Amino acid sequence: MTRYPRVSVVIPTRDRPELLSAAIRAVVTQDYPGSVEVIMVYDQCEPDRPPPAPAAPHRSVRVLGNTRTPGLAGARNTGALAATGELIAFCDDDDEWLPGKLQAQVDALAASGAAFVTCGIRISYQGHTVERVLDRDSITLADLLRDRMTELHPSTFLVRATALRDRIGLVDEEIPGGYAEDYDFLLRAARAAPLVNLPAAYVLVRWHRRSYFAQRWDTIAEALQWLLERHPEFATQPAGQARIAGQIAFARAACGDSRSALRWARRTLRGNPREARAYLALAVAGRMLRPDTVLRTLHRRGRGI
Repeated sequence: MTRYPRVSVVIPTRDRPELLSAAIRAVVTQDYPGSVEVIMVYDQCEPDRPPPAPAAPHRSVRVLGNTRTPGLAGARNTGALAATGELIAFCDDDDEWLPGKLQAQVDALAASGAAFVTCGIRISYQGHTVERVLDRDSITLADLLRDRMTELHPSTFLVRATALRDRIGLVDEEIPGGYAEDYDFLLRAARAAPLVNLPAAYVLVRWHRRSYFAQRWDTIAEALQWLLERHPEFATQPAGQARIAGQIAFARAACGDSRSALRWARRTLRGNPREARAYLALAVAGRMLRPDTVLRTLHRRGRGI
């Protein structure tokens, strides 16, 4: 890797022009002396001209349409395959990189010789801001099986292009609805080698009700079941397996399938009797709690189900 390698930043987008402008501006104004190309990938909408961005040396913006499977995974892959940089980064169109993000991550890759680096996030939800930062500098596959680690958001990913294409592989486009494609990508990356993590919040992540997966509980449950089948290593981490089962139980309860919710809740408690998601699922299935109330409460604390 050269001292200041060229970085390609893939930004999938769909009907968020104002947020997209902020995302691009935050990338091109990074204090990084190397070359940065922004690749905007329009998904399920017509490609548009790039929004205006501040002029900066060694910066460029390209516009593409998603030529692969409709959805976030296909859009990410369209951009990754078109990237010309030695390093590839992802950024969602409603997120913003904070100052110093790119330089710090490039330095971390150069110092460690690793292939993949992440960092912490600053979550913004309905006027509340919470920082989520992991106090560790390395992430293993076992770590990720035990805990999804919400801090490792896709907008924090920076990976060597050769590793993405040759070892990790592209983002999986077969996951039902594209849900949890980022978690699957992390698991495959950590299977190849431990990930480097910077214990600092370098990305602003916005959580809002316009999320594509808001209230799509059937899709979420199917995708999580797919994830368990795709990664048999979960069997080595009972607490992690119970966590996923608890999420499935909650999703099934939220979409009104009480019988399935009870079955998954029982499976959850067999794996880990202290897994709170099972009890939340039972409360939702018994109509003692509303799923949207649970989510709003968790999101204000920077947490998810």
